[in-house]
Amino acid sequence: MSNEKSGRRNFIKKSVAAGIGASAAAGSAFAQSNSSSKKALVVWGGWDGHEPKQCVDIFVPILEKDGFDVEISTTLDSYLDAEKMKSLSLIVQAFTMSTITSDQESALLAAVKSGVGLAGWHGGTGDAFRMNTEYQFMVGGQWVAHPGGIIDYEVNIIDHSDPITRGLSDFKMHSEQYYMHVDPANEVLATTTFNGEHAPWIDGTVMPVVWKKMWGQGKVFYSSLGHVAKDFDVPEAREIVRRGMKWASSQV
Repeated sequence: MSNEKSGRRNFIKKSVAAGIGASAAAGSAFAQSNSSSKKALVVWGGWDGHEPKQCVDIFVPILEKDGFDVEISTTLDSYLDAEKMKSLSLIVQAFTMSTITSDQESALLAAVKSGVGLAGWHGGTGDAFRMNTEYQFMVGGQWVAHPGGIIDYEVNIIDHSDPITRGLSDFKMHSEQYYMHVDPANEVLATTTFNGEHAPWIDGTVMPVVWKKMWGQGKVFYSSLGHVAKDFDVPEAREIVRRGMKWASSQV
């Protein structure tokens, strides 16, 4: 997860000084705001076991193909750049089991609340900052267990009309089946059912896998799939994240 800074005010000033006129300056400003609506910040780091870089390497080309100007960062300090955060339409975070400072968390929460979308998967978003309950409130859930470790299970699409899951059928995974503490206010799009083999007391429990929600004016998308990059070889798992990122950015 890395960070950079940019701005184009000098260009506008020079255009006006050259006599291009107010209308041209307005056009330039419009073009700037139009391009900024397609900016995505992808922040990765944390526990290497979730292969954050390898997963990001799958989705950055997808974002670029979908028309995003993508910046990749390996530090949560990217959230402290107020001008950058204002310019974004989407934040994608893959940062498992780490710590976030109060200032970094406040900046992230504020950016999403103001209308910047947030998208993520598995522990990179759903098990990122275990001590930060306000962050978990924004995401809509927090990982607590994956009984049996790597197992075979099924993901069931329960909303066939939503743009994130439309046209997709139930599918199989061989990975971690996440058991999570989940916000009942989430709009759940896909679920999985635990069979109790590894924890008999949860036999028959239906657990959300994919959801979306609002945080203030910002759209939040989450999928618990994606323990390692190979999990995204499953076409449905990869497509759900692609569509979720577009939805969170207000493109859908």
